[in-house]
Parts: sequence; C-alpha cells; structure tokens
Amino acid sequence: MEDLPEALLTEILKRITRTSDLNSLSLVSKQLYKIEGNQRGAIHVGAGLCTATKALTSLCVRFPNLQKVEIDYSGCIPGHGKQLDNKGLFGFSSHCSSLIDLTLSFCSCIDDSGLGCLTYCKTLVSLRLNSVPKITSSGLFSVAVGCTSLSALHLIDCEKITSVEWLEYLGRDGSLEELVVKNCRGINHYDFLKFGSGWMKLQKFEFEMKRHDRLPGDVVYDSSYDAHSMDIYDFCCESLKVLRLAHIRTWPELGLRVVLGKCKALEKLCLEYVHALNDNDMIALSRSCSNLKSIKLWLNLQRYSIDVSDWETRTPFTDNSLYALALNCPMLQVVDLSFIPCSPDWPSEIGFTQQGFLALIQSCPIRVLMLNTANFFDDEGMKALSSSPHLETLELIACFAVTDAGMRFIAHTPCLSHLTLRVCHKVTDVGLAELGCARKLESLVIEYCGEISLQAAQGVAKSVHYSSKFPDSLMY
Repeated sequence: MEDLPEALLTEILKRITRTSDLNSLSLVSKQLYKIEGNQRGAIHVGAGLCTATKALTSLCVRFPNLQKVEIDYSGCIPGHGKQLDNKGLFGFSSHCSSLIDLTLSFCSCIDDSGLGCLTYCKTLVSLRLNSVPKITSSGLFSVAVGCTSLSALHLIDCEKITSVEWLEYLGRDGSLEELVVKNCRGINHYDFLKFGSGWMKLQKFEFEMKRHDRLPGDVVYDSSYDAHSMDIYDFCCESLKVLRLAHIRTWPELGLRVVLGKCKALEKLCLEYVHALNDNDMIALSRSCSNLKSIKLWLNLQRYSIDVSDWETRTPFTDNSLYALALNCPMLQVVDLSFIPCSPDWPSEIGFTQQGFLALIQSCPIRVLMLNTANFFDDEGMKALSSSPHLETLELIACFAVTDAGMRFIAHTPCLSHLTLRVCHKVTDVGLAELGCARKLESLVIEYCGEISLQAAQGVAKSVHYSSKFPDSLMY
C-alpha cells in the first residue's frame, strides 16, 4: 500500500462509504491516515463525545476539509460529558473554513453569542437548529447578516425566537432557497408575509405550528370568501417547488393562503390540518400550478356558514377542488388524502364524493395513491382503479367500504406492485387469495386487519409485512 501513488489511494478511499471502515483503514499507515483525514467531508457527533470542545477541535484538525457537520445531543443524560458550549462553537467554527452544512440538535449550552460565531463560516450554505432552547431572534439576525452564502435555514422547536427582523433581512437579501420552520411558538404565519422579495427565490417552504386538535366552537367560516380575487399582497413566489403548511389557522382575510395562487412552479403540495381554506383556494392553486406532481391533503372538520342562520360542519374542500385539479394538473402522480377526524360511515362530513375522486384519478397519471378513512370509497371505486394504467402503489387505511370484491378488481391493475392495507376489516383471506393468484405484487403490508391471517398473507408478494397490532403511526 505504501508504494501506491497518492492519487490512487485517494480514489480508493473515495469508494469506501462506511465510517467504521474508513476509521479502520486510517490505522494501517501514516499515509492512509493523512489522506483519509484530508478527504473526509462529513462527521456526526453526539452525546458520547466527552469534553466536547477539545474533542471537536481535535476532529477539525484531523479532518481539515469538513463540509458537513451534525452535532446531536438528543438523549443526552448527566454523565455523558460536557456539551459543546459557546466557546467550543467559536473554536470549531474558526477551524472549519470549508464548512457548508451545519446541524445543531438539542444543544442546550449554546446561546446567541455562540451562534454569532458562525459568521466566521463564510461558506456556510445550510443551517439547521433543532431544539436549541437558548437561541433568540438576536442570534438569528447575526447569522442572517454574517452568513452571506446561507441558502437553507431550518428552525425546529426553537421557542425563544419571536421577533422577525432576521426574516425581513433575509427577505431583502433574497438569498434563501429553502426555509423550514416547525413548532416555534413565537413565529406565526402572518410573519412570513414580511419576507417580501425573499419569496422570489425560495424553492422550498415548510411551516408547521404546534398541533391543536380543535378550534373554538363559535368559529364560522365563509365558504364563498375568495382570497385570490385581488392581489392583496405584492409579492411573487414563482420559484417555489415544495410547499408544506401544517396545523395553522389561516383566517379568511389574511395569511399564507394567498401563496397558493402565486406559486407557478409548484411540484409538491402538503396541506395538513390547515383551517379556513375552501374550494376557491384550491381552484386558484390548480390554475397556477400545471407542474404539480404530488398533493397531500390531511383534512380536519370545520364549520362553514351556509346562510345567515345556518351552517354545516365538513372538511374544507368539495368535488369542485377535485375537478379543478383534474382539469388543470395533468402531471399529478402522487395523491395522499386523509380524513381521520371524520366518521367511518357514509354519508359523513367529507366534502368529496367517489364521483369527484374518480374524475381526478382518471384524468391524471396517478402512480401512488394513499387513502385514510375515505368512507366515500368502496368496491366500485376499486373497480375504477383497476383500469388505472400508471398506478404502482396503493395504500388503504380504515377504508371500511372496501371488501373482498374490491380486492378481486384491484388484482387486475396493470402496474400495481405495492399494496398496503391497514385497519381494513372487511377484507378477508378470500380477498387476499385473489391477489395471490395474480402474482403481481412486489410488496404487501397488512396491519390490524382482523379478518386477514398471517398464513393467507404469506406468498402473496415477494416481500410481506404482517402485524395484528394497531399501527402507532395512525394515532391522531
């Protein structure tokens, strides 16, 4: 090995991806130790790193070309050693001259003064702060001003961040391409309207508030309100490709709902329990987003006024939204619809019908379909799905109107290769036998389907996962 050219040794090391293998190989010779140190671009350190300041400094010396660093103290308990503090972050940032991507998770000893040290990292492109409890808006403003190459910012569970001067500054600078904010109590969705021209370059935006289960009982929404009938906010977000909004209350007159009609390049949309939207919002979005490829709608119940003396409780969208998507979004491939708070019986509070749903499915090249508590969907819907030429993945959760007859239909779907059934109690071993005869499935997942046995599931697909327990992922 000592006689091999350094360029060849470097090429060999580049092809080794496991960290444990690289660590072992670096012990073979001084030459390999040096080469491996110079070419290591990423490290992940956590609670087991004792005397963090000295250890990180040593790591930076050992790996002088680090570009991606993740420091994660999740699960840290007393006795795991001292966490990285402000002084340590200063030493670390001054040594990592090539740092591009930094993640700080559960770093309870770092505050605004420590975060300000990141201004020495002139090449920093991506910063993720996850549960860093002492960080405030002041520290973020320092980063916004000093880290001039920053294009991706993630803030998760940072509850002391309140004022948004940092957001306004980043908006004026217009350099952010990715902004993710989750569970930060001091930031509401109205604040993002101050982002101004920053929306122009943004390609990915996610905003999630802490989950709330219900609205005050006296809230009534006007289902005819159209936030897109006039240009009430003078900004555009024509570069936005990914948009996710979760657990927010966007009142009719204001809020991020106006973004839905402005993002012409949008490819992926996720709306998870967003209150006060209506068909006008979805129609405005569909008319702007002909490139839409993926849509996730997790819908809650809301109260809508019918007239001055009456109201109804239902999910926010009706078939009019589905018809608009079918007409205007010819590239739609992934559909995820969830109605967990709704009754499993039909008719119920779901605003969609099977007719509107099938209009969408038959108009778009759907490859992946997920339905949760879709009580409007039954065996006739499965029959219609069976003629879908592109459908590869189907996931049904608590779809109680689907029976063995539906399995007989879906077994003939031309490209179906992945099927998941969760809490589907009207499908039995007989229906699964129909799938087994077709011999098309690559994978099959069965969870908490009381009438399906493990014996019947075995052999239906090349890969089978079976569980009789209620899935934890479905707890609402």
